[in-house]
Amino acid sequence: MKISNIFSRRNRILLRELVVTDFKLRYQGSALGYLWSLLKPLFLFAILYVVFDQFLRLGRDVEHFPVYLLLGVVLWSFFTEATTNGLQSIINRGALIRKINFPKYIIVISGTISSLINLGLNLIVVFIFLLIAGIPVGIEGLLIFPLIAELYIFALGIAFFLAALNVKYRDTGHLWEIFLQAAFYATPILYPLQMVISESASTATVLLLNPVAQVVQDIRYVLVTQKDAITVWNYVGGWKVFIPFIIVVIVTLVAALYFKRHSRRFAEEI
Repeated sequence: MKISNIFSRRNRILLRELVVTDFKLRYQGSALGYLWSLLKPLFLFAILYVVFDQFLRLGRDVEHFPVYLLLGVVLWSFFTEATTNGLQSIINRGALIRKINFPKYIIVISGTISSLINLGLNLIVVFIFLLIAGIPVGIEGLLIFPLIAELYIFALGIAFFLAALNVKYRDTGHLWEIFLQAAFYATPILYPLQMVISESASTATVLLLNPVAQVVQDIRYVLVTQKDAITVWNYVGGWKVFIPFIIVVIVTLVAALYFKRHSRRFAEEI
């Protein structure tokens, strides 16, 4: 897989057509259409906010907790959608793969870009909530772009691995769904990390070394609250702050090699 090939004219056209088709098919026949990409995370946020803030009172000590929670939900939804789309992408395009010879990684990339577009729409809603809450966004808010790039690369790497694995083992989707449910509760989306620290400082450190948790907490820090968002930079420190980035690089490289090795047999195995 050569990076330069991704940007060749033929592949750019194919990638654009697949992204447009994915996005149109997703809401085909739906009464609300593209509005669902905004409504789904908002409904999930509303449910979680009522349960965890109003009833369980988990976020009462966190500054701007509603926006803090919404941002976490939006970023987690992107990660789950991108990896799940990538997992199903090769199988869903089986007919196309058997008829036309083209780089198969374009299919996985198109599925994740479709999720990235959804994330962009959802972040518009987050910024509206930031304005309503009167939270100023400073120059450090621009750090959201490299942080989202990091999260996208991590999700893309996992998507490459799962897509190739799913061609051979069709149980992969079910196992990934179970893993995501467990990972959701192991990532500080619903609860403030301060709750974990009060019980076990070492557990909080381990949770923060997860690249998804690191990105979520960093973006909360630059956009929502510098007072209550605990990050690897202000909590872990030392050489360990680089562990999430090392995990992203290793996962992406290993997944790309695994995908390249198995992609030659996709047409026969689907």
